[in-house]
Amino acid sequence: MGMINISPIGRNCSQKERDAFEQYDNIHHVRKHFVEELKDKFADYNFAYSIGGQISFDVFPKGWDKTFCLQYIDPKAYDEIHFFGDKTQEGGNDYEIFHHERTIGHSVRSPEDTLRILDELFP
Repeated sequence: MGMINISPIGRNCSQKERDAFEQYDNIHHVRKHFVEELKDKFADYNFAYSIGGQISFDVFPKGWDKTFCLQYIDPKAYDEIHFFGDKTQEGGNDYEIFHHERTIGHSVRSPEDTLRILDELFP
């Protein structure tokens, strides 16, 4: 068992189509509705769903989200673990790790936003 990435518009779309789909999805919530249908159809399976990026969402076994990596980091090795993500709202692919008790989550909108916060944290 593994992860599957589903893109309603298709992975081979152009950048222009990608941007247009993102705008359309922000209004019509295509991916959100798609995920809701899959949750209903496959309710008996132990799947988790997360929307990320501009055009797709992931389906994977529960527990295989971004927090999976934390099991490999010795809790005594670091005083703080900072996580930066843009999809930190519920249903987003950064949600679980952003809210995890072992991380300090930072919601960002761009690489420049990430650098700004890093400069504030580590002058």
